[in-house]
Amino acid sequence: MSSSKKDVLKTRENMSLVKTFGSIKDNFKLKPQQYIIDNWVFKLHYKATVLFFLVASILVTSRQYIGEHIRCISDKGVPEHVMNTYCFFTTTFTVVKALDDKLLDTGNLAHPGVGPYGIDSPEPIIRHAYYQWVPFVLFFQAIMFYITHLMWKKLEGGRLRFLVDSLKWTAFSLEDKEMKVGDNKIPSKSDKEAKIMQIRKLFLDGMYINKYWSVKLMICEILNLLHIVLQFYITDKFLDYRFNDLGSTVWNEGLDSSVDVLDEVFPKITKCTFHKYGPSGSIQFHDAMCIMALNIINDKIYTGLWFWFIFIFICTALGLLWRLLTIVMHARSRGFNRMVFASSCPGRLNPWNVLNVSKHYSYTDWLFLVYLSKNIDPVVFKEIFVGIAEDMEEKRSLKQPLINDSMDLY
Repeated sequence: MSSSKKDVLKTRENMSLVKTFGSIKDNFKLKPQQYIIDNWVFKLHYKATVLFFLVASILVTSRQYIGEHIRCISDKGVPEHVMNTYCFFTTTFTVVKALDDKLLDTGNLAHPGVGPYGIDSPEPIIRHAYYQWVPFVLFFQAIMFYITHLMWKKLEGGRLRFLVDSLKWTAFSLEDKEMKVGDNKIPSKSDKEAKIMQIRKLFLDGMYINKYWSVKLMICEILNLLHIVLQFYITDKFLDYRFNDLGSTVWNEGLDSSVDVLDEVFPKITKCTFHKYGPSGSIQFHDAMCIMALNIINDKIYTGLWFWFIFIFICTALGLLWRLLTIVMHARSRGFNRMVFASSCPGRLNPWNVLNVSKHYSYTDWLFLVYLSKNIDPVVFKEIFVGIAEDMEEKRSLKQPLINDSMDLY
């Protein structure tokens, strides 16, 4: 193939890769969501982690940055392309006794893990069969991290969206008539008041919110924590149980040693043996030394993935502790509620209103109000919040005389 044709093919590959990264960028823009039904810890799972895996799966399949995934050096008995293909789709290996930094430093070894190894030798070796599966496993893990998000969207059932859509543009309701700005309709003041009264009535009657809404959210959050543990185990199993302490070993030992843990798990040079029948029918063995260019990317991906798993596990655990704290404090502390709703309600909330809402409603209703405050204008939410508190106080005042009258009968 001429050099001009190679340049054209390489240019096409570069353009294809740029388009692929562009499509990922379009789907993972850091822009405000139209409807917020979860928190930033949840987003670490289905946004940041999924993006990490997708980018990693593309990198390990891009030849223009790392060259051929494998390139083997052998004698002339086997064509180069045949040896490369064979060694990539079968297992290459490294010799355990050749993973010695002292021998490497003294010049007795050319590369870590590459040394003399005879046919049927009892010398212990480490076989490496994972590398052809890396892009598939990474993509599969990306899908798995998105499942809990889809599950929560299904369980949430669009409740928040229903309320948010009904309150859209109500913050701009300043006229007695409905106004149209472009394709958007700004409701009149009477329509705004009617919609707010409808929401107040739904909360007062308890018809719209049920106790299982918060339970479903907490189940998904617990599943996120368990999923991190599962992913850690899957990755450890995939790398032949050498992922468990990969990050801690790299952190403690560093990369200054001639033979480090990355050379053992992701060797850059490996051995491969090709078996072929000779002219007379005898089996011939062709030894090869293979350059594993793919592992230049793999070692960085999985080292970063180890630290990312630890980080996201800690964040998820802290998120569950925060959820437990909100369950305990939402009906007991006015200060806690003022802190939670501080960014959603301009000005200071009346402590009595906070007490009415937080103490006499269930945790699900309280949590639903918190998420409602993240999706609508603060001024509109404060009007709803204060109105719900007034409705609750009025309902209590109506019940109190009935109780006193019943006591007088005795």
